[in-house]
Amino acid sequence: MNFSIVPAAQPARNFLVLVCAAFCMTSCTKQQPIQAKQDSAPVQIKAVRVRSRDVTRAVQSVGTMFPFDEAVISAEIEGRVVEVKADLGDVLAKGAVLVRISDEEQKYMLQQNEAALRMSMERVGLKNENDKIIDILQSSEVRRTQADLFDAEQRFKRTKSLVDQGIGSAADLDQAQARFNAARATYDQSINSVRNLLQEIERQKALVELQRKKLRDAVVYAPFAGSVKEKSVSTGAFVRPNTPLFTLVKTDPIRLKLEVPERFAPWVKLGQIMEVQVEAFQDRKFTGKVWRISPTVEQSKRTFIVEALVANPKNELKPGSYARASLPTDKTEHILLVPVRSVVYLFGANKTFAVRNGNTIEARDVKIGDRFAEEVEILEGLQEGDMVATSQMNRLDTGTKVSIAPPDTPKGEKKASD
Repeated sequence: MNFSIVPAAQPARNFLVLVCAAFCMTSCTKQQPIQAKQDSAPVQIKAVRVRSRDVTRAVQSVGTMFPFDEAVISAEIEGRVVEVKADLGDVLAKGAVLVRISDEEQKYMLQQNEAALRMSMERVGLKNENDKIIDILQSSEVRRTQADLFDAEQRFKRTKSLVDQGIGSAADLDQAQARFNAARATYDQSINSVRNLLQEIERQKALVELQRKKLRDAVVYAPFAGSVKEKSVSTGAFVRPNTPLFTLVKTDPIRLKLEVPERFAPWVKLGQIMEVQVEAFQDRKFTGKVWRISPTVEQSKRTFIVEALVANPKNELKPGSYARASLPTDKTEHILLVPVRSVVYLFGANKTFAVRNGNTIEARDVKIGDRFAEEVEILEGLQEGDMVATSQMNRLDTGTKVSIAPPDTPKGEKKASD
């Protein structure tokens, strides 16, 4: 039997060829090692050295303005308001009329009290309110009872003489004795009565004076020169004692209350002159004088209160306004200064970026003090001569490599290489 040969191994041979080709391709394309990343270029910055200088200290503080005087003017009597003479913002002189209250009822009460006083005075023989009895025995009522007592005494003595001579009767003597005793009791009673009456006259005089005061209180006056802060009454309103009518404030001078750190206590003294600025008049400086200094320090803030008086003749400064004050002192200190732009506030602390070894940044926490124009005082964290960055602040941190750019050439000058 004849058999034909079928090329069955051809597909297997093709598969092996493909596998070998793939293996060769894989071995030929083996991954080359990755080269290490080159270091980034240094950050170019501008930098300055920490410098020192002697400065005359000035106490800087922010405070609030208050009126020199403030008072709520209230009614002292009850009645209907018949006239209101002032309104909000009016500038008033001391003694200016603010309100008039109906005084008709007060006049009637005064007439009644004066009539009662006159009746009491007539009983003791007084005519004018200013008249006084120096000796009670000189009053008319006492003189009358004194005369009766003298007459009774004389009758008693004559009757007793007659009885002693055997001429008069015992009954007449007893009657004269009784009349004499009654006259003496009446005399003693009259002295007490006049004494009580004089006290009653003094009481009635006080009532008359009180009623006269109430009559005067029907017109309400400004107790001091000032301005109307608030008006609380209108014509026709019925007011009672202690009803608020107006609120007056005195703003010339105006008080400035400042909170000063306790470390400045030795430098602040009464009578010192300060410069004051407010937001409403940023281009102007007002003059104040230290008027009051608190003897204690507030423990929670470690500050003490200083009050100054600021002249305010035109009422330009308003109570309640914030103000900045600068108080020059005679204290001179040697301090360290850096540009304000070299200090940044990060994560709750003030930081500067010092240049170490000329090319590496070291972030440092610093404690700052007063500000002087474009510079700020450094209390802790830097030393004189340290180099600090003034640019590229957002790209700096400890370990950052830097290069320091040459300082800017002032306009009008040529570089040394030119």
